[in-house]
Amino acid sequence: MPELPETETIARDLHAMVVGRVIKRVVVSRPDVLREILPEELPSSLEGTSITRVWRRAKLIVLDLVVGDTQRHLVVQPRFTGGLLVDDGSMPENELTYSCVAFVLDDGRTLHYRDVRRLGTVALMETGRFSAYSGALGPEPLDQTFDATAFSGCVRSSHQPIKVVLMDQRRLAGVGNIYANEALWRAGIDPSREAASLTPPETQRLHAELRDVLTASIAARGTSFRDYRDARGERGTFVEQLAAYGRGGEPCTRCGRRLVVTHAVDGRSTVFCPGCQR
Repeated sequence: MPELPETETIARDLHAMVVGRVIKRVVVSRPDVLREILPEELPSSLEGTSITRVWRRAKLIVLDLVVGDTQRHLVVQPRFTGGLLVDDGSMPENELTYSCVAFVLDDGRTLHYRDVRRLGTVALMETGRFSAYSGALGPEPLDQTFDATAFSGCVRSSHQPIKVVLMDQRRLAGVGNIYANEALWRAGIDPSREAASLTPPETQRLHAELRDVLTASIAARGTSFRDYRDARGERGTFVEQLAAYGRGGEPCTRCGRRLVVTHAVDGRSTVFCPGCQR
């Protein structure tokens, strides 16, 4: 699933590529991905609107749209296989096969929401609705105001496993399975540890490692295992730097013990080192 680094990469690319463009036509070919608007209403709601900003909130890609004095937000949640791709006419036919919604721009290019399994969503929200939706999410881990003290208050108030807390979008926005595994390995903390049991030095270390791994992945344009592509259709390269996720059964690069894979923590694949994660 695209997490913070992947959606941040897509949002940055799209901001550079489509801001200032006007949506001239909308084609809905897979209406089951739409939320909060009927498929027959989406074209008339978007045609003629200008794209003023593309940004990320949590694991969402948000396009701010304006027509006259009206502002709306196109909110895309890619989930497992979704993505936003800009086609200048050279996109391969196999990519176009999975286009669910196409936004034809005034310069002749087309912005596609592509989703192989159609588990992601595309929603159109008024400003008030989006503010409430966004307000229900937790703070951004890379926000400069979200320091180690704020992070400690966020995690140490819970008796759930620390990995579960890191992935709870109401507590912390944007972190999923890949980067929870990586941050905990880097910090030397067992994913099953009760969050409230972490000491202040441990929370400070985890806060720093979480920020570092997210920043490093953004620099590498995200992690591509199977489906994730950036807005140009390119793969992210952070997979080459992963120390835990996807490496179950391999030696720990820090202590040499074999990494363990378990689904007992949260039902998802958790990879950790029993030797150096305490």
